Formats: sequence, structure tokens, C-alpha cells
Amino acid sequence: MSTMFDVDLSKESLNILDAGAGTGILTVALVDHLLDLGYSGKINVTCYENDTKVLPVLSDNLAEIANQVPNFRYQIIIDNFITSEPFGGFFRGDEVYDLVIGNPPYKKIPSESPEAQHMKEICYGAPNLYFLFMAMSVQKLKADGQLVYIIPRSWTSGAYFEKFRKWLFARTVIEHILLFGSRDKVFNGESVLQETMIIKVRKTNKKPSTIKMTFSETSDFKDVSSINVNYNTIVAKNSYVYLVTNENEIECLDSLKTLDNTLVSDGLRMKTGLIVDFRTQEVLRNDGDEPNTYPLLYSQHIKDGKIVWPVGKEHEYICTDRKSYLQENTNYVLVKRFTAKEERRRLQCGIYLKRDHPDYKYISTQNKVNYILCKDEDEALGVYCLLNSTIYDLYYRILNGSTQVNSTEINNMPVPDKHTIVAMGKELRGNGLSTEVCDKIVSSWIS
Repeated sequence: MSTMFDVDLSKESLNILDAGAGTGILTVALVDHLLDLGYSGKINVTCYENDTKVLPVLSDNLAEIANQVPNFRYQIIIDNFITSEPFGGFFRGDEVYDLVIGNPPYKKIPSESPEAQHMKEICYGAPNLYFLFMAMSVQKLKADGQLVYIIPRSWTSGAYFEKFRKWLFARTVIEHILLFGSRDKVFNGESVLQETMIIKVRKTNKKPSTIKMTFSETSDFKDVSSINVNYNTIVAKNSYVYLVTNENEIECLDSLKTLDNTLVSDGLRMKTGLIVDFRTQEVLRNDGDEPNTYPLLYSQHIKDGKIVWPVGKEHEYICTDRKSYLQENTNYVLVKRFTAKEERRRLQCGIYLKRDHPDYKYISTQNKVNYILCKDEDEALGVYCLLNSTIYDLYYRILNGSTQVNSTEINNMPVPDKHTIVAMGKELRGNGLSTEVCDKIVSSWIS
């Protein structure tokens, strides 16, 4: 992280911020790197930390540097970094830091918490502390100042972080991103479950032509590789950040970014299944003998591109006349919401056709599946063709590092217009539902 900064050795002084400093390991590494570079100016460090368990160690570490480096000055501020100062606005007069380094806390907080209320400008729903730390740090950067943070990659897409992304890109540009291939090898011995990245941003509106993308499977960087990628390929118009690691992924994005439609603009919106089964035990049934009993579809019913129901699973029926628990028995594409990280595909889907179960007026869906309602069979086949193709599965893996399929992100993926989707469906009809067949059809429409 310390070597990712571009340091102007001619500066008379450097002001450094480490918020949530812990024991000060990042500050120690950065100061050590500055000295290795031959920097001889003044080094002024501010560390924020309010954890009483680590404060003595932090104080000892900074004092040790001060004893050995004559031009080193430091202060420790024992306060809540987020709420200690006002937030908002472009020019506040408190932009004092040249370099910011940080490993902020990763913790979801309630929307009514003091931190979320303090930074309402960038919050939506229940925010995570890490991006609040990053935003406050960016605010305190000088013009052309640099920030290097190690954070989860969850901020790069989705509605919850949209305000933050737009706020960030109005003030900074990304210069370098380092991705880790395994979530359990970054913080050895720690139970960090989120996919993690290191990001470097600069406080400027001068967009570079490329972003350096670095990839490593482990935290020792023995297998590190880097590529330079067009800035607009990584930071897209929709404010998503696409984390590519090779030329194949770049080609995928370049192919799809020519498409102007989304599922929403085509009138095809993915939604999440209706039934949270552990909360609705009273309406679940193992058979369909009672009146007002209908099929309840789970992810287990998605098999080889089709919806196979029933399969002898527990609670495959729902008995209710409550409209909020039911949906029209028509044509759908169902997509698993959760897959294992090791599975070959992230997008696993199947087609449900009304004609396969004509005796039911309604069906229902468990909330571990997403569904897209389609007007007719060709439309359903066309949507399936897209989602079951290699290029769209790859696109989603680039966009989202988690194993959950997010309906907001699917709804905003670039897709062909509805006429083309229906034409794809007509081509797929009678030709099987394999990925190979879908790839051939999709490639003929998307160059």
C-alpha cells in the first residue's frame, strides 16, 4: 500500500492521515517507505483511533519513529473520525493532507446511527463504516492529494453505494486497483469474509487515460500481475466500477457496452421471490390436496435450464388466498439468488412455462430465487439465452464479486432491445438449452 503513492521528494513537508490507525502498522510502513525513497522533508502524521486496547501500542510505535527520525511529528486524536468534524461541500478550508492511508473498520451500521446521520449526503439504507471513512478522508485531502485504502469491493456496484460512488467520482479519479483472488488469504488468521481490494485515488478532475489493475491470488504478492485498462472501461457511465483482471474480461465489457437497453427499459424486470419460508410456515404444504393450493418454486427446481416441479421436496406447495403471496401462472425465467463461489457459473437459470402446469391459476416463488415475468415463450427463451450465455455470466462476475445475484444489478445490465431478445428466443426454440447453444446465438447478435 505504501509503495502505491507517487511521492514528490522535493516537497518541504508531507501531511499524512491514518484514520482508524489501530496499532499504526500502515503509518509505520509509509514512513519507512518515504525514508527508503530518500525523502528528507518534514513528515507530519495524524492518527485517529479510539480503541483503548490498541492506543498504548499505537502511541509506543509512533514515539519510536519520532526517536529515530528527527523530522517526524505526530498527533493521535482519540475521537470518532466520522462525527468529529462536519461533512459536505467542496471547499471547506480543512483539506490539509497530502497522503491518506487506511484500513477502515468494516461494519454495517443502522441508518439512524450518528455516523449515518452525519453523512446523509452519501448514505442509502444501512451503510457500512468503511465507505464513510473513505469519504471523510477524501474530503480532508488537498487538491491532487492521494488516498490508498484497503476495503471490500462491495461499493463498486449496486444501489446502496450509488450516492457514494457519484460523490467520489465528482471529486477523485481512480489510478490503481489491486485485487485479491481469495478472500481468506488477505488477512491471514482473521475471519474477513468479504472480497477485498486495495484502491488508490487522487483528488483531481483530470481523468487519466488508463487505470492500473493488479491481481494477486495471495497476500505475499508472489504471483502478482498487472494490466493497464482504459479508464472508461473500469469506471462506466452508470457509475459502476468493473474490476477486470485479463484481456478476456476487457473484451466482454467492450462488447456489451455498445448496447443501450436494459431489462427495465425493455419492460423485463427481475424481482426477488415472494416467500420467506421460515416466516410463512402456516401456508406451506407437502402436497396439493387442499383447495387454494399452488406450486411453490425453489432454487432446487432449476434443473438443466428448466423448472422441474415437483421433485419430492418438502414444502413444494403453498396454500393461501393472500394475493401478496401469489403471482400469475405465466411464463418466467427463474435465477438462483445464491451460488457457491467454487461453482462454474454465477448465473444459474431455468425457464418456467405456463403450459407445463395449466391447472393452476397462480404459483409462488421462494425468496432464494429471482424471477423475470415474460409475455410469451419466445421472450422467456430469449431472456434465458442471454442469462445462460458465457458472456453474461462473465459480465456479472466482473461486476459483482459476491455469490449473491442482485436483481438491481441484473436489471441494469446492458442488453439488446426486446425485439432482438424475442428473435434470440425463436432461434433457441427446439435447439436445446445448453450454454454452447446460447453462446452461438448471442454471439451472432452481439459482436
